[in-house]
Amino acid sequence: MSAVADVAFDAGRWHVSFVDHGARLSLAHADGNAVIDGTLAFSAPAAVTGAGVGRDATLAEWRVVSPRDGVRDRLALVDVRDNVNGYISLQHDGEGISLLVYHRTAFAYEGTLSYNAAIRYCSDAYPCSLTPKRNDRVLSVKSGAAVSLDDDALYSPSRDEAFQIAGCGLRRTVDGAPCQVRICAKLQVADATANVLSFKVVKGWYRNRWVPYWRAPDRVRSPHAPTGWLSWNTYFDAAGSKENLDEARFAATHFKPFGMEIWNIESWQDNSPRLPVSNFHNMNLETYAVQFPEGMKWLADEIRKLGFMPGLWMAPFGTGSTNFYKAHTDWFLHDAQGKPIRCWNGRFTLDPTVPEAREHLKRIFDKASHEWGYEFFKIDGMSGRNHGYCAHLYERPEIRARFHDPSCPNPFELCVKAFREGIGDDRIFLACQGHFTGAEAAYADASRTGADIVHPNQPVKWSNILLQARCTVNQIFAHSNVFWSDPDCMLVSQSALEREQAQVEATVVALPGQQTFAGDKLAELAPDRVRLIQQALPVCPTQPAKLYPQFGHLPIWDLHVSRPFGDWHVVALFNWGDADQRVGFDWSEIGEPDGRRFVGWEFWGGRYLGRLDGRLELDVPARGVRLVALQPECAHPQFLSSDRHMTQGAVGLKDQRWNGNTLAVVAEAVGGFPQTLRFAVPDGFALKSVESSVGKATSASECDGRVIAVTIETPNTATVSFSLMF
Repeated sequence: MSAVADVAFDAGRWHVSFVDHGARLSLAHADGNAVIDGTLAFSAPAAVTGAGVGRDATLAEWRVVSPRDGVRDRLALVDVRDNVNGYISLQHDGEGISLLVYHRTAFAYEGTLSYNAAIRYCSDAYPCSLTPKRNDRVLSVKSGAAVSLDDDALYSPSRDEAFQIAGCGLRRTVDGAPCQVRICAKLQVADATANVLSFKVVKGWYRNRWVPYWRAPDRVRSPHAPTGWLSWNTYFDAAGSKENLDEARFAATHFKPFGMEIWNIESWQDNSPRLPVSNFHNMNLETYAVQFPEGMKWLADEIRKLGFMPGLWMAPFGTGSTNFYKAHTDWFLHDAQGKPIRCWNGRFTLDPTVPEAREHLKRIFDKASHEWGYEFFKIDGMSGRNHGYCAHLYERPEIRARFHDPSCPNPFELCVKAFREGIGDDRIFLACQGHFTGAEAAYADASRTGADIVHPNQPVKWSNILLQARCTVNQIFAHSNVFWSDPDCMLVSQSALEREQAQVEATVVALPGQQTFAGDKLAELAPDRVRLIQQALPVCPTQPAKLYPQFGHLPIWDLHVSRPFGDWHVVALFNWGDADQRVGFDWSEIGEPDGRRFVGWEFWGGRYLGRLDGRLELDVPARGVRLVALQPECAHPQFLSSDRHMTQGAVGLKDQRWNGNTLAVVAEAVGGFPQTLRFAVPDGFALKSVESSVGKATSASECDGRVIAVTIETPNTATVSFSLMF
């Protein structure tokens, strides 16, 4: 503030400044990251008497002024007659500060305190909600700094810190930038709980609640959710170097241009021609020569030549190698009778409290990373869901007594730390069956949050998709802010799934912005299933909108997109049941005001929904989904949807601007693959021509002229500018 403060004092961790002129209040947190600066206004009856509201019951703007009675932490509400008839008390509880509005004794009236303020907070903070809603049916994620009426905080992923705006009766609207807010407290005679505005810096939002091992995600090493392919879900243990390279060649043509990045090799260890994993030689780098005769370094080089980042699956908490066990007997756990303890990872289970064993883990990962050249490591057997996995096994009292060092508080963390130290700080680490509650959060970049999408040597089933969806709902709140969520592979093969179910599967995996790996035999896919995978790549960058766990099969999943040229919603309406039904929601459920008007496009069916007011409801077939782009209605032609990506503009669309009679559009085109963008056209407009800077752009009228479809095509991947003249 440039003006000299009429009131200035410290309230806990906050510094308060108030200037009478303009009623400007500034609240600055001691850490320097949170500053609220703006003007106060109070609307109340024009006349107030000792008995309450006077004869003149019209509303008037009262003034907020500095104290007139020596109470420095209490501002005064002055009515139109210059009488003090109420107060704003600034109260604190350390990290929080609140504005309590209340009446002067014996004066009964109602009014509204408004605080029009700019909030300055951490540069990486984004709007979100920390407060669960009752009967919530919506999974919510955001791409960009999208603002919702449900938001009550700004969260900083680098600091694990939130700046929360809260209070009973609080109404919050946003004007312009997400940090420019207007918040109100209602002063009511009958409800004394509605008159508080609260601001609080909440430190360790994840760490202090669910993620004790939280560390700031490394966005240099892993800037976005990984994408790729792995063999396990259709080949199981039968994919060698030939099968991997055959699939990779197909993917290099059909999926790499769309954003597929990683090629992950599974079941390569010696003695791995068939399950169980406990028989595999997991703790050394011996290769199953029958399927990988050229060796793993050669395969990594070949994968890289095709343009992919080579990845490797490992499960080194134990081994099935009797020879390795006999050579290192004291590295393994034994029961009271001296017999080896087994786990999912091996017939012989590693004792990570043995320093030499940990050094061995580092060496094998260092070799696989820096000599063989693998850059992505999927490490299996992490926290898991039962005592077959080592995190559970190591915690059992009868096992803890068997460690070389029984006093070690968390032997599991010693393993995970050794993995990271071995692969290095420049490699991506996916913790398969990792948990946000465990040590994986401190070391891994991504976590397989879901169970296996298939059972060995079986096709994907509807029950598998249901479990995948339920795990996504429950753990999406940790996505991006803790590590990237991996729901397991996206399987869409026509031999296993009907088209409707394949659309559900693709939507579950990709719409929330999770790690997206294909797992089908790619060359055997029908063209429409190839297209499904293409429309999920690359991953749309997202962050959770609700920073707390949810449960169950929520019927509405909302991606709220914000870009410099606009904001919109992409909403999935799921029918998880076995009978057709209508599925719908009110605007308030996705944090929009009831009066906002949208135009809609249903993606999977290619259907224009027209103007939508207050509510959307559609028929959804059994085990099906409808995916709708909701664009705020404009008075001129506007972007509606794109078939490039299921997020309908969040990936690929770079700009749109209306100028007089021209809509200028900028979009990314994938070379050799036509894409169609659709535009809603209000009454009174007719397309005259389309001009493109690169390649070819053709237009077609749809839906009785209410939609214009523009198809762009370029020989090479390029950014295309084109204009629609009306």
